[in-house]
Amino acid sequence: MRRIEDYALIGNMLSAALVGRDGSIDWLCLPRFDSPACFAALLGSEDNGRWKVAPVDPDARVTRRYLEDTAVLETRFETATGAVTLTDFMPRSEEDAAHVDVVRIVTGIEGEVAMAMQLTVRFAHGCTVPWVQRKDYGLSFVAGPDAAELHADLPLEGRDLSTWARFTVRAGERVPMTLAYHPSHRKPHFVDDRIETLDRTVTWWREWVCRAQTPAMPPAWHDAVTRSLITLKLLTYAPTGAIVAAPTTSLPEALGGSRNWDYRYCWVRDSALTLYALLNAGYREEAEQWRQWLLRAVAGSPHQMQIMYGIGGERWLPEYELPWLSGYANSRPVRVGNGAAGQMQIDVYGELMDTLHAARGAELQTQAEAWQMQVTLLAHLETIWREPDQGIWETRGPPRAYTHSRLMAWVAFDRAVAAVEHHGCTGPVDHWRAVRDAIHADICTHGFDAQMNSFVQYYGGRSLDAGLLLMPQVGFLPASDPRVAGTIAAIERGLMKDGLVQRYSTDATDDGVGGEEGAFLACSFWLADAYVMAGRHDDAAALFERLMGLRNDLGLLSEEYDMAAGRQLGNFPQAFSHIGLINTAHNLAGTHGPARQRAKREAPRRRASVDRGNRGG
Repeated sequence: MRRIEDYALIGNMLSAALVGRDGSIDWLCLPRFDSPACFAALLGSEDNGRWKVAPVDPDARVTRRYLEDTAVLETRFETATGAVTLTDFMPRSEEDAAHVDVVRIVTGIEGEVAMAMQLTVRFAHGCTVPWVQRKDYGLSFVAGPDAAELHADLPLEGRDLSTWARFTVRAGERVPMTLAYHPSHRKPHFVDDRIETLDRTVTWWREWVCRAQTPAMPPAWHDAVTRSLITLKLLTYAPTGAIVAAPTTSLPEALGGSRNWDYRYCWVRDSALTLYALLNAGYREEAEQWRQWLLRAVAGSPHQMQIMYGIGGERWLPEYELPWLSGYANSRPVRVGNGAAGQMQIDVYGELMDTLHAARGAELQTQAEAWQMQVTLLAHLETIWREPDQGIWETRGPPRAYTHSRLMAWVAFDRAVAAVEHHGCTGPVDHWRAVRDAIHADICTHGFDAQMNSFVQYYGGRSLDAGLLLMPQVGFLPASDPRVAGTIAAIERGLMKDGLVQRYSTDATDDGVGGEEGAFLACSFWLADAYVMAGRHDDAAALFERLMGLRNDLGLLSEEYDMAAGRQLGNFPQAFSHIGLINTAHNLAGTHGPARQRAKREAPRRRASVDRGNRGG
């Protein structure tokens, strides 16, 4: 079983694939991020679908890289007889979102190398064996609504419900292969020359990266930010502007455990963080597309607002299990859909208001109806902010009066007041100030434990919560406030494990899920941001460097990290972790270099990271 960090990500802003160091594509959903997988070996075995291209020699030495400033992966195999590179990418499909290609090109570098290919297509999340037919270009695979063609000039052989081929590549030779998906009721599409497609793909990515605007920072930080921005772009669904939390489902938070959730959706909780990251990097067009998706997704009755939506804005995300998949490292169950979509989490109202506040400050395109929707949401929030909910971490235990939820309710009214005071919006600002002040007093009275000298996870409890680190970043209290300093110190004592921050005190909270988990990486970025705001710049830089060191060899981060085992955990790669890296780097650069973000129009300087709940529990 390959480690999670042994995978690379390729994609085309419609879907994405995970490619192992051994040349095996073990995860691919077609034609969208949230479609059923046709390669699901990541969560089962090779019989659940994969596409491996590698030397016959099992002892080949492997190195890999992304071509500079691109999402094109190059894996180099060296054997006793020679060396080859395997170039993997997914070309952009601008004309038809139902057509998705995966291109693989083997290039001879030195000598000659005997190669092997194994292609096992299993539609419907690794369970459906397709009907296979030979074609003049290769093979056709069809099952129900799905169809794909393998375009490859190779000696193909069918064996054990898989396709095999052996071939030799010599220096200077190229062997291209394409797996082209289309709905089965439509005709296959034309597959362009693979070398020309590669050149176009490389050019497009480098031109996109050139648009980035980053402040002065150490070269290693700049490279990490660039890779994180590319990863964030790869997780964008181009037709709608949505950004998925991750391209995978059910990668475990603890090996062999049950905390396995589907992250192939979009969380309102991530909206503000995402917008600030894009604006900080100068990607105003992407920021506006994200804002527009958000407005469409949440449109409707305020009491029906959800914490997450599908990439097209879908609301019905039923959760079910796939019993035929054994799970990554036998971590069961494998889940599709996410039951947390039906939870009430009050903090998302604050996240939405903060996102639109940032967009307004950056002078993105304005919509009068957006403000009217905000006013309606505030009226509903005023009636529910005192109610218990499931909180930022989407617990499946009893609802509680979570401090963080009330914090973000405060943010919602604070941003509404700012919209009137600074942006010319209209509304009952005196009333909103009164509600804001009432929430503030309520949190300070019931959410702070004087004996602990810290804010607590929920009213009446004594457990800690990393979400409390966000208080100074959203402007609730200054970092110099003794209560904030006390909370930071309490979290350092109570939630730090092996130098990283846990989400909350698992021994003190019945989250309704149980089991262990790794350190949620975003929480450590939050602590680094809190250090910056508290003037502890050296501590912030040291923690940031430590987090940088947890990336894999390609610069990718998952959701969590197990320091004891020294490996990444959770869905991969995780947008939340990479956005945290982007924004913390900008905040640190602001303390040592240019302090102002370099967008065309400045958005308000908000916390570097945004609240992110456990995607399922």
